[in-house]
Amino acid sequence: MQRAMLRVLRYLAIVSLLSAFAGAAPAFASSDAVGAVYTQTNAAAGNAVLVFDRAADGSLSAAGQFSTGGSGTGASLGSQGAVSISHNGRWLFVVDAGSNDIATFAVTGTGLSLVGRVWSGGTQPISVTVSGDTVYALNAGGVANISGFRLGQGGRLSPIAGSTRALGGSAPAQVQFSGSGDVLIVTEKGSSTIETFVLGTDGVSTARWSRLSNGATPFGFAVGHRDEVFVTEAAASTTSSYTIAKDGRLDLVSPSVATTQAAACWAAVTKDGRFVYTANAGSGSISAYAVGHGGSITLSKAQAAFMAGAHPLDLATSENSRFLYVLESNARRIRAFRIGSNGGLSEITGASSPLMGLGGLAAR
Repeated sequence: MQRAMLRVLRYLAIVSLLSAFAGAAPAFASSDAVGAVYTQTNAAAGNAVLVFDRAADGSLSAAGQFSTGGSGTGASLGSQGAVSISHNGRWLFVVDAGSNDIATFAVTGTGLSLVGRVWSGGTQPISVTVSGDTVYALNAGGVANISGFRLGQGGRLSPIAGSTRALGGSAPAQVQFSGSGDVLIVTEKGSSTIETFVLGTDGVSTARWSRLSNGATPFGFAVGHRDEVFVTEAAASTTSSYTIAKDGRLDLVSPSVATTQAAACWAAVTKDGRFVYTANAGSGSISAYAVGHGGSITLSKAQAAFMAGAHPLDLATSENSRFLYVLESNARRIRAFRIGSNGGLSEITGASSPLMGLGGLAAR
């Protein structure tokens, strides 16, 4: 009797263990997918997120279209970060620039599930960022501002009282958290300024700093895992790197390193922090920088990839730092590249869609 009971207990333990592993399986639609890439349509008639499964070789396959319930603008957002995913991969945040809200999705085993929408705290949200349970939106319409939200149970967003701050510059392009999560960075291409906001434990700004960008028209930027900040400068197609000081100010490291291309506007850094890439909309190319000690950068490949007439927009790198994805507005597709040991890019099969949008790209 005791032996029989032991066998039953062992069986139940094995079943419980297998169930736990099954519950921890990656939340992607295809059983052979190891990651995913997300973009939005930004359609004025109704915004939607397009999901693409990422295979082990970096190739993409369409995995569904999911309505935000809000609307886009039907035109280029002129920003970076319109789609953002939480660090744990559970939540996806999307700007609805036409209906002035932020949509939250839960990442599920079959794609995405809409949790809800919340007013962005202003008009025309163009960029959104998340760190832990704090989310901030960048609103470009009217009096441009940033506005914060708390990520609650079940993925619901609730406004953080007192978090909305008007910007000092004009024509903002992106908001993003520092790696530590206690500083917000905002680029303002119209005034060629960069602002930083130091956040308290309640998610409200306690200090702010503004500085002139080292190069004109700061646009997209990427934050390294040591809190380096790599900012594209569209006017001269250059990139500057900074580090974040303890008080939240930016200290210049590498001033305006030229891509030798045209209109560097978007940026991405590999998760291992070794390489920075810029999308050069004017020349249809991708440039690669090597990241050195203390956040310094050197141009390693002026044309790591060339896409004639493609007008590349947002960039995103996979979690394993092996793949780079580029949103092409003219070709209506996501182009995929394998990242070499020296930062070089080799093209692999991408994914296309007639509904491909005009901004926003996130990858896992």
